[in-house]
Amino acid sequence: MNLFDLTDKVAVITGSSRGIGKAIAEAMAEAGAKVVISSRNQDACDAVAADINARHGDGRAIAVAASISRKDELQALVDRTRAEWGRIDVLVCNAASNPYYGPMAGISDDQFTKILANNVIANNWLITMVAPEMAERKDGSIIIVSSIGGLRGSPTIGAYNVSKAADFQLARNLAVEHGRDNVRINCIAPGLIRTDFARALWENPKQLDLVNRLNPMGRIGEPEEIAGAAVFLASKAGSYVTGQAIVVDGGSTI
Repeated sequence: MNLFDLTDKVAVITGSSRGIGKAIAEAMAEAGAKVVISSRNQDACDAVAADINARHGDGRAIAVAASISRKDELQALVDRTRAEWGRIDVLVCNAASNPYYGPMAGISDDQFTKILANNVIANNWLITMVAPEMAERKDGSIIIVSSIGGLRGSPTIGAYNVSKAADFQLARNLAVEHGRDNVRINCIAPGLIRTDFARALWENPKQLDLVNRLNPMGRIGEPEEIAGAAVFLASKAGSYVTGQAIVVDGGSTI
């Protein structure tokens, strides 16, 4: 038995047209899953889905654009997936927003509200949409991509960190609520990863040098290095793991 086999599983991954979400979708497809590529841009989603289908065969990926800020679009994402493949076995809440960079004293109410709505409330929306069918089957895995920012303070991304800390607690609470039905809900907490989302950090030579000097492995991470943890949590290998935050940061928080 291959503990990491996802053959015939259906996985919905938000924010999967690039970066960490794309890497997770590609790794899950490699493990046998059918994957739903989703972000705000339909063309970008189409391109990723087409590439996965070209490598793994037609029908392994579909593209459904949806904004995490719109509950109706997230419901349409879930409905389209069920219409196409009949079920959702794995949900990866990866998409997030951070419209403000600076001390929290300077953040506007609208900016703070957007961060909390997109990074926490939208995750709960999606989980509420898919968890009942998983509970009925007594099987399902839900993964929230949080951040080590939820474990630390910051003078520049404090509001984002607050939202990511809330994601840890969201996973813990929902793991308790759905544990008896064998629906596992966990977080992955990446460190600094080479993505467009974090470009302002790793493209700054002084900032990158500081991060590398403080990191035991001496470097930042790549999107593919987060994907393995997601496959683990989605598969039989992670069947007794729930309510946890798996830190993948090269040791920067130790």
